[in-house]
Amino acid sequence: MSRPLPHPTADTKTFWDGCAIGELRYQVCVHCGHVQFIPGSLCSACHQGDPAWKTSAGRGRILSHTTVHRAPTPAFRDEVPYVIALSDMDEGFRLMVNVKGGASPDVAIGQPVRIGFREVEGVKLPQAEVIA
Repeated sequence: MSRPLPHPTADTKTFWDGCAIGELRYQVCVHCGHVQFIPGSLCSACHQGDPAWKTSAGRGRILSHTTVHRAPTPAFRDEVPYVIALSDMDEGFRLMVNVKGGASPDVAIGQPVRIGFREVEGVKLPQAEVIA
């Protein structure tokens, strides 16, 4: 069974184009300097248009995490258990992302992570890897 995959929009296309080539992209407002991730055509702080795209170094720290033991849909049945984490990225945005390696007891709040990419049905999705 096929799993749900992203459908790029005008606001998110640059993000997904970056993922396709191994880049994690986020936006910065050219007017007020606000960093944002969920992409949009307006700054979420000052509401000015055309935020600039930047490429993240892909490093951050785990703010929170949970282990999923029951698949939300049949498409995820073969992947459980797996860990989803909220990661505070060094550039100032927060990213919700799966953690590489399934359910690992080594995942802890405050641990450093590096973002890589996992290909799923032809789409590259961001994925965190805990840095030891």
